[in-house]
Amino acid sequence: MPMNVNESQLKAIQHGKGPMLVLAGPGSGKTLVITLRTQQLIEEYGINPQNILVITFTKAAAEEMKERFHVLTNGKYTGVNYGTFHAIYFTILKYAYHYNASNIIRDDQKNQYFKEIIEQLQLEIEDEKEFILSLSSEISLVKGERMDLDHYYSINCSDEVFKKIYQAYENRMRKSNLIDFDDMLVLCYELLKERADILAIWQKKYQYILIDEFQDINKVQYDIIRLLALPENNLFIV
Repeated sequence: MPMNVNESQLKAIQHGKGPMLVLAGPGSGKTLVITLRTQQLIEEYGINPQNILVITFTKAAAEEMKERFHVLTNGKYTGVNYGTFHAIYFTILKYAYHYNASNIIRDDQKNQYFKEIIEQLQLEIEDEKEFILSLSSEISLVKGERMDLDHYYSINCSDEVFKKIYQAYENRMRKSNLIDFDDMLVLCYELLKERADILAIWQKKYQYILIDEFQDINKVQYDIIRLLALPENNLFIV
């Protein structure tokens, strides 16, 4: 190993096939471990860089990880896939549905849809801006945790009203051929669940998956990862 790593870190870095869960606090060298493990997979286990997927929660973290790997290996290996959950899952959707950036709803469009729906339903709202913000978070939660709308209890309005707003918002987006950030996850899950042929292509591509800050994952992100990691389950989560 080119750097000072302790025994626990070395064990994680040198882990071979199959799943591994690494518990590590802030400042304990998580990025270093993921970076060195990626190098180990290529140099010691002969894995093609293009078959390695490294997922982080922010774009900045993905860029930092990529840069650190580049410096560590003197730019010797290209092709390792770095990205956020949304970026990776949107890539899968792009190939299947030919989506591009123009299919992602903008914040101003989203707010406009909600305003029009509130008007149509003739709702009396004290603070419209605050209501829309809370509503947007709730819809995100429902999608992210793959909840059944019939068994969801809204904290912002009556369940009946929430259901109407949710469905009206979904209808507006579908008519305009738009998706929001949560749809990237939900649609990707549905696609991979229903199309074994498409799933097999991405399983073959992402043979080794490494995830940072795994504690922040939601249900739909996790469900997709479980599908992608099969059948080998070479899943390294920190």
